[in-house]
Formats: sequence, structure tokens, C-alpha cells
Amino acid sequence: MHDTPFSVHETGDFQYNDEGPTDSPIPPIVLLHGMLGDLSNWVDTVETLSDNGYRVLAPIIPVYDFPISETGVPRLTQHVHEFVEAMDLDSTILVGNSLGGHIALLYALEYPDLVDALVLSGSSGIYETTMGTTFFKRQDREFIRERTEMTFYDPAHATEELVDEMFDIVNDRPRALRLLKIARSADQETVTEQLSRLDMPTLLIWGKDDIITPPDVAEEFRDRMPNARLHFIDKCGHAPMIERPEEFNNLTLDFLSELAETTRVTSPSSP
Repeated sequence: MHDTPFSVHETGDFQYNDEGPTDSPIPPIVLLHGMLGDLSNWVDTVETLSDNGYRVLAPIIPVYDFPISETGVPRLTQHVHEFVEAMDLDSTILVGNSLGGHIALLYALEYPDLVDALVLSGSSGIYETTMGTTFFKRQDREFIRERTEMTFYDPAHATEELVDEMFDIVNDRPRALRLLKIARSADQETVTEQLSRLDMPTLLIWGKDDIITPPDVAEEFRDRMPNARLHFIDKCGHAPMIERPEEFNNLTLDFLSELAETTRVTSPSSP
């Protein structure tokens, strides 16, 4: 995992960031990174949201940790639920990118009473242009670079360090097998026909130039979810919180501020 400026806590089997005040006006915000992501994806978001008075929890999603027979999106969703229970949270706001968005959707479908709102970005769950089996079998570094660059509008974000990391993963058979199993699981665990059940406030933040989950995927999420709004970010790919963090964070802050105001107005203790 890349270094972050925040402490990584350990509770039981869980490793996570926990920043911001515990008396936040809205439920804790749980950030869920993608299949090839880690906590460093959320550095700007953690700092911005916690500095604005929100409690932010970002668990490491253990994509490589489970036996191959258990590896898949349902097991990762169960892990997030176990994390929420371990943190003793009675409600959450889930923010998920890519596979993290898919996990958030499955979690919200299974535990709707524990999810007050969703923020989804480049989420799988309807369809995505997957890396395919070729990505996990090819050992050519330039091929890996090209596929890594697909994540971003600006290929400069596919740094040598990131390409090296992806190259190491596909040449590590146990990790590559698990990634392939998760990719196949994501294809199987579609939520398209269930999205109408998710009536919590939902913010969709999408890169206008996302080629992994293209803009029409975002529009279908918006059209199928009863209480969803969609914002596109220009010149941005699959990971807005990395490529365009200021826009991503400002949109999220506006959404959270609305939730906080609604909570204040509807609170029994409010005048």
C-alpha cells in the first residue's frame, strides 16, 4: 500500500483510517476503494471531509486475503458489514469507487436500514469494460502500462510506480487469480434490476471520459435509482477522487451539507 499522511488503525482483522470528529452532524462516511486501489486513493477526500467536520472511515478492502473459493464481491461486501459492526456503527454514508461502488450497492440492498446515503463513482454493478483475462495473463510491461492508463483521462496519472505495481500483481499468481475471480464475480453480481429498491439519497460523480464504466452507465444508474442525481466531471476518467479531487470533494461536500441540513430540520430535538 502507498504511504498516506494518516494513521492506519487495526481492530481485529480490519485495517483502516479513522479521521474527523465523532460527533459529526451526519452518520460516519465509509470510503470504499476499487479492486486495484488502496487507502492512498482517498487521501484528499479524507482530509477534506474530516477538515469539514465529518467522521471518515476508510477500510482496506482485502481483495487478496480470502481463500480462492470465497473470493468475490459478496465476500468483500460481507467484510464491509463485519467492519461496520466492529466499528459499532448504526448507520453509514457509503462512498465507493469502481468495485467499492459495487460493494456499496450490494451492502445497501442487503442492509438498507444501515445506509443513509450513497456516493458512487465509476461503479460497477451494471456493466463495465473489464480488463479481461488477458490483463492477468500478459507479462508484457507495455501492455500493462496501456491498460493502467485506461483508468485515467490524463495518462500521466499512470506513474512508473503504479505500472510497476500492476506488473508485479499480474506476475504474482495467487493475487492475479483472486483479481480474476473478483472481476468475474463483478460481472455476475449485477444489480441493474434491483436499483429501484435503493431510495436513499444518492450522488453519482462520474468522469465524462470514463472508458471503464462509460457515461451511459452513470445515466442508467441515475434513471433506475429513485433518489439519485448525476454530476459529470470533464476531462476525467474512472477515478475522479484521484484525477480531479477538488471537484469530487466539493460535489461530495455540497451533498453532505444538504444531508446535514435535512437531518437538523427533521431531528426531534430541533425547534
